[in-house]
Parts: sequence; C-alpha cells; structure tokens
Amino acid sequence: MSNKFVYLFSEGNGSMRELLGGKGANLAEMTNLGMPVPQGFTVTTEACTQYYKDGEVINDDIQAEIMRNITELEKIAGKKLGDKENPLLVSVRSGARASMPGMMDTILNLGLNDEVVESFAAKTGNPRFAYDSYRRFIQMYSDVVMEVGKKYFEELIDEMKEKKGVKLDTELDADDLKELANQFKAEYKAKIGSDFPSDPKEQLMGAVKAVFRSWDNPRANYYRRMNDIPSDWGTAVNVQMMVFGNMGETSGTGVAFSRNPSTGEKKLYGEYLMNAQGEDVVAGVRTPLTIDHLKEQNPAVYEQFVTIVNTLENHYHDMQDMEFTIEDGKLFMLQTRNGKRTAAAALQIACDLVDEGQINKEQAVLMIDPKQLDALLHPQFDVKALKAAAPIGSALPASPGAACGKVVFTADAAVEWAEKGNKVILVRLETSPEDIEGMHVAEGILTVRGGMTSHAAVVARGMGTCCVSGCGEIKIDEDAKVFSLGGKTFHEGDYISLDGSTGNIYGEAIQTVAASISGNFDRIMKWADEFRTLQVRTNADTPKDAVQAATFGAEGIGLCRTEHMFFEGDRIKAMREMIVSKTEEQRRAALAKLLPMQRGDFEGLYEAMGGHPVTIRFLDPPLHEFLPTAEDDIAALSKEMNISVEELKAVVSSLHEFNPMMGHRGCRLAVSYPEIAEMQTTAVIEAAINVKKAHSDWNIVPEIMIPLVGEIKELAYVKSIVTSTADAIIAKAGCDLHYKVGTMIEIPRAAITADEIATEAEFFSFGTNDLTQMTFGFSRDDAGAFLGSYYDKKIYENDPFARLDQKGVGKLVKIASDLGRQTRPDIKLGICGEHGGDPSSVEFCHKAGLTYVSCSPFRVPIARLAAAQAAIKFSK
Repeated sequence: MSNKFVYLFSEGNGSMRELLGGKGANLAEMTNLGMPVPQGFTVTTEACTQYYKDGEVINDDIQAEIMRNITELEKIAGKKLGDKENPLLVSVRSGARASMPGMMDTILNLGLNDEVVESFAAKTGNPRFAYDSYRRFIQMYSDVVMEVGKKYFEELIDEMKEKKGVKLDTELDADDLKELANQFKAEYKAKIGSDFPSDPKEQLMGAVKAVFRSWDNPRANYYRRMNDIPSDWGTAVNVQMMVFGNMGETSGTGVAFSRNPSTGEKKLYGEYLMNAQGEDVVAGVRTPLTIDHLKEQNPAVYEQFVTIVNTLENHYHDMQDMEFTIEDGKLFMLQTRNGKRTAAAALQIACDLVDEGQINKEQAVLMIDPKQLDALLHPQFDVKALKAAAPIGSALPASPGAACGKVVFTADAAVEWAEKGNKVILVRLETSPEDIEGMHVAEGILTVRGGMTSHAAVVARGMGTCCVSGCGEIKIDEDAKVFSLGGKTFHEGDYISLDGSTGNIYGEAIQTVAASISGNFDRIMKWADEFRTLQVRTNADTPKDAVQAATFGAEGIGLCRTEHMFFEGDRIKAMREMIVSKTEEQRRAALAKLLPMQRGDFEGLYEAMGGHPVTIRFLDPPLHEFLPTAEDDIAALSKEMNISVEELKAVVSSLHEFNPMMGHRGCRLAVSYPEIAEMQTTAVIEAAINVKKAHSDWNIVPEIMIPLVGEIKELAYVKSIVTSTADAIIAKAGCDLHYKVGTMIEIPRAAITADEIATEAEFFSFGTNDLTQMTFGFSRDDAGAFLGSYYDKKIYENDPFARLDQKGVGKLVKIASDLGRQTRPDIKLGICGEHGGDPSSVEFCHKAGLTYVSCSPFRVPIARLAAAQAAIKFSK
C-alpha cells in the first residue's frame, strides 16, 4: 500500500484502475489526451479500505492530503472553495474499479451556502440557476450524506409546482427555488436536529465519507454478489470542479454511447437535456432529446463531441459510455467507460471491432461477459403467436429479449412471487437502485418514465433482462397495485408480455420458442473453441435435454442422473414395487419391469450424443424420495401394491432417516441391494451395444459412475458387480465394446484418499454440490435461511453452491486431482455440479488441469466461452 492517498487527474493514467477506480483512471487518461475535462482529484480505493480499517473514520493524514489537493485545485481553477467573490463548487462521485452504475452515491454543487449562493447568483447574473443549484445540493446532501429520504424533498417540489400551477421543475422561477431551498433546510433541521452545514470543508468531508459508506450499502452489496466483485476492493472518490448544464438554454447535459448498446450498431447513440444537471437524464424525470438534435441545436459542439467520441473509441478499442455537460455553449467531458451492453450488442461489437482491425480474436473472446450469453440462450417470442397478438402500447426498446409474466409493482413483490415459482414482470413509475433485487428476479421490466439511459435501461441491459421504458401512456397506481394502458386495466398477478427489441407491450401471455446459436454468436463460439483446452459436456437426463445441449456445442454428457428417469407413470409404480419388496426375488421382478425403460432412455442419450462420451451415474438418492407421504397417496399405493396401509406405512417409516443426505443412498444402496447395480449395468451395456450396431462408425464408450464413494473397498465391491455383469453381456453379444467405471468424488474422505480410489476408478467426476455441502457441513436446501446474515456480515461474499469455494472445496478438488494422477496418469477428471457453468469456477477447473466441465444444457455456451477466456488468460 502506498502512502499517497490522493492523485490529481494530471498525476494518474488509465492503467491505475485498481488504485484510482475506473472513473478516476479514465478521467486521468482523458486529461492526458488533452480533452476538455473539468479538473479535480481522486481519493484512492486504498483510502476507502483504510476508512473501514479505522472504524469508518477518515483519518487525519487522509483529510490533510485531501485539503492539500483542494488547494492545488483552487490554483488550477482560479477559484476558492467557500469564497464569496469567486467560489469553487465541486462534484463528489464514487468510482470503483469495476463499473457499478447507479449503485453508489453522487453529490453535486458542493460548496454552496446562504452567502455563497447570493454572490454566485450575482456573479453569473442568473439567480434562477444559482438557487436551482443550491436546492439540488441541499436535497442531495441530505439524502446521500445524512440519509434523510428523497421523498420528503420530492413532496415539497410537487407542492410548489401545484401551488404555482406548473408541470415541470424548469417552470419554477428564482424566487420559487429560493423558497424551496429554505424549505429543504427546514426539513433537514426537522429530521436531523441541527442546521444544514454551511462550512464547505465540512460539507466535503461529509460527502467523501458518504461515498465510502455507500460502498457498503445493501444495493451495492447485492450488485457485487451478483457480479462477483470482492468487497475488499473499495471505491475511489472523484472530486471535480463543477460545470453547469442548468445555466439556461445554452447549457445542457447528456449521456452517449459510441455505438448502440442494445444492437451494437456503429452509430452514435445518446440523449441529452438542455437546462439540466446529469442526474435529470439518468433519473428519467424529464424525457430527454436524442443526440442527433444537438447537431441542429449547436453544430460546433456536436462536431467537437463526435471527434472526441471517435478518439476515445480508437484509444480504448471498445464501445464507450460517456457523460458530458455543455456550459453556456462550451463542451466538457465528465466520464468515459467501456459501456454496458446487451448480449447481442456485445457479440456484434466484438465481431465488428475484429473486422475493423481494432482488436484480434483473443481480445474479442475476452470482451464478452460469459454470463451475459444467458440472455441469448433462452426463448424468444414465437413468430406466429406474436403476429396474432396486438400490442396495447409501445415505448422505448431499452433492453432486448422476450418476457412474459405476471405483473408486480414493487421489487419486494417481485422477489416474493418469484420465490413461489412465478415468472414476473416488474411495472414501475421509474426504477431506482433500491429495486436491484426485484429487477434481478424479474423476466422483464416496464417503466412509465425514463429514456434509453435511465437506471432501468442501463441495469436491465447489464443483467440481460428485457426492458421497455418510458411508456408515458400508462396510468399507474403503485399503492393500489393497478395500471391501465390501451383501454385495459391490469392488477397484480395479471399476465403481460414485453418485446424488448421493438418496445411493444402486450396485454396477454405470448408463447415463446427456443433460441439458437447463429451469426455473431456462432462466430464468437468458434473462436472460443479455437482457444479453449477444457472440454464442455452437459448434465442431461433425457434425450430432449441432450439434443438441446448438443445444439449448443456440448461434447458429451458428464452427468446423467438415472433416478430422474424413475418418476413418471409406470416407472414410479415399478420403483415403488421394488422398494416395498421383502425378498430379493420380488425386487428382481420389479427391476425387470424397469430394465427396458432404462435401456430405452440410454439408447436415446447415446443417439443424441452421436458417439460423444456419456457418463451415467447409478441410483443416488435415498429410497424414501420415491414413496408417498400424504395419507391419500399412501392409501392409493397400498391398494395398487395389494398390501395393507399399515404395512406400507411401516416401510415408509423404516426408510425414514434423520439426515437422508448422509444416509442410505449412492453406492450404499448398491452394497445393500446389488441387484439394482446389476439392472442398471445391464441397461447401460445393452443400450450401447444396440446403438453401436446401428452406428458402427461411432466410438461408444459408456462411462459408469458410482456415486458417494468414500472408501476404496466400497468402490471395489460395486465395481465387481458392474464388471462381471457387463463382461458377461458383451461376451454373450460377441461384440467389441469398451466401457469405463469411475466414481463421483463428493465426500471429503474420497478426495484425500484419491490415490487409493484411483486404483479402481478410471475417471473422477467432482460432484461439487455434495462436496460443498459435506465440506461446509450445511445443507444446500436449508442454507438459504441463514446465508443472508453471512453476506450482510461479510463472512461469505458469495453463495458457495453457486460459485465454487476455491479455498476449501477447491483445495480438495486439487488434492484429489493430483493424487489421482499419481496413481493413474491418464485419469479423466471432470466436474458436474452446478459450478460447471459458473465462469469463475470454470477458470478454476482450467487452472486445476481438469479434462472437462459439465453443466446444464443452457449453460454450455457460457462454459465454452469461460473455458476459452481462462486458456487465453493463463497462456500469457
């Protein structure tokens, strides 16, 4: 850690992102490029970390360094903070090293007080502007620094507009705004119990502290968990000379992208408002103009801006998201960053940049966030169904994709309904950062206010969620949970559909169809396949899933859970018959009914995979999961089985376990009932022989996986049943079929005795769901009840079931891999828990030297891209 905690923009550069945060590094870089950047300084991320170490206090050394840099800034500006004759006003903004739009706090117009505002009004000759700036500052400072809610101030503004008979804030005059500033200060005193601070230095330290504090607010924490951003990174703070977009009709402010963030089209895309400050554009309170209008309004500024945009894109070799202000006809650049974009736009931009010679294929592959691909892998609207439906309204297509779900009006309701298995669409007047959790679970978002750069639009694009924004025709009553549009009224729970690509809104549920990989998507995937070394398989239990995975590029099945094949119709009957059997003979009779069903399923899987490897896991769950628990179901089954209700209840009771996840399951079932393993082996081998006969050119090598092994003798016993059964069938058929027997490493004891286990196992597949459960000692079904407290207290940063715990569980995977290779150098190593489709976990698997990852069909392209990115990163 350096001793320097503050850097002037002129002292930094774009490579100092970890220290200066993304915004600070880019402001320094733009300064170095000679662009019109209002000068300032950055308080580093290390200062933020120190603030938390010091018990949420900015220590004296850091405060002194900030004040020294204020003096430097005063020299550059030729103005002084708090000076009545020539006051310096600053903005205070957050800027983490990873972009977190809208998650942390901003304060504008800092340095105003009752005396400074009067001289400011006189100096600018524009009292309306001065008092507008002052009331904004009081409102922001009260909300962000002192945590007085925004709504109290909004209510006062609405009362003032009603009293004056006007609709827009811009229609209030200087006296109205002066009166509002006084009302705001009175509101502050009523809520806080002391006067609004008039000392600009006190204001500045309060603001810096508030930005540091906002790093730890609930919405920022949730966003970080969602995007794998560590909490110990901290945020930088940027203190920058104010430039004013609210000085009148020759001033304005805007947000622009160098390419279209929804489609990727190479065309300047953005919005601005005249006589406004930056928050007005993104908050969606007024509907902005498109950037094209600026060409007519101020051609010179527009041309200058276009030149800057092209310079920045060529410099960063990526699509830029820029904020700018025009002060009295003069352009200033406030920020640039690599822009958030939809998945489709990300692919388009990456391919275009390669074609333009700006980047190479490796850089293109690294540009795409693998998790974003999820948005392209899920269904789109069925074309016929869409044609038959008539839109009830349309608005801005802020984030593409198809969404169909039940209407909810709050973020909390979205979470509540989604937890019950409902697909929901969040309908809001406008979204705010507090809505992040509800936005995350929603299928789509519909807002009444806001443009293409509003909070809803930017966050939805980043999450790959469909969003239609700014539908002003909607009449909404969020408290009554009702809205009307196109002559129809909708209540909470009613279905609507959104088309984020056209902006159309439909008052009904519209059928969707599966996505496919083509065009730019296919191109990027082919590049990814050139670089990756990890194979990607799928977890599939049905031929339908296997076919879907194959179309997404799966190179085999890494996990087929055979128990999922037993739950339907006649199968569950035969399964239950086997469980209630009293003798081996009865069990074998029931298993004989299941054999042809299993064999048929396996034939379907081999066919779907076209000769790629298929790993079949033998029966894993405890037997009680196949039996009914409700009285009516028990009565029906006893009749069907021709046994008494009491007898059946006795069987159910005998199978009850206090901790079934650690009970009579996995290979323990095959030890107790070898005939189960015999039947499953017969089905696997006979299916392979049958499919091989039909496709002699396919190299079918079944991989039989014995689950939940913790002891070498256990595996040796079950393997002996498998090999004796399989060898007899192959010999009888007179064919040349090879097969492998391996195990699932999901018990810590298996991981640390993997050298022994590898004497019997020809492959390991890490079942990281159970391995995580056993290593942490908590159940993934119950952990949700307390993990929230662990996140809040920073004990865990992520759900260990969603993102592999690399320190603990990962260490066991590495130990087992190394020990397994010592015994059997050619051992195949795979992972088939949920982690197989998580990008950071895929990167770990690459580093650990695994052969493949296996994940659900819809995550196959995500894993392919993540594997390629890992290969590129670690080859350098």
